[in-house]
Amino acid sequence: MKRNVTLMGTLIAGLVASCFAGYVVKAQGAPRQVEITAKRFAYAPGEITLKKGQPVVLVIKSEDVAHGLRFRELNLNAKVDKGGSAQLSFTPDRTGDFVGHCSVFCGSGHGAMTLTLHVVE
Repeated sequence: MKRNVTLMGTLIAGLVASCFAGYVVKAQGAPRQVEITAKRFAYAPGEITLKKGQPVVLVIKSEDVAHGLRFRELNLNAKVDKGGSAQLSFTPDRTGDFVGHCSVFCGSGHGAMTLTLHVVE
């Protein structure tokens, strides 16, 4: 009798587990890391393609003076000290092209210092 009850319990547990098997949440891997170099008056690379919903960390390094990187539409802003680095961590939640600008005055070419993020599906 005990054996039948144990066997029945095991079968029921297996059925319940199989009902929820389709609802297992996949763990996301580590965020994609992209290194960006800021140098008067450009970012290298100047364009980056990202996937919507994929976490990303932009690591910005300055080779000369203080710089910044601001994406107004994405509500992102970082400042980088002379010779230092900063990180912007985010997950793009919409597709499109977003242009970031240097947010710390760095000289005569400051206004033309941009970085474009292409976010795709």
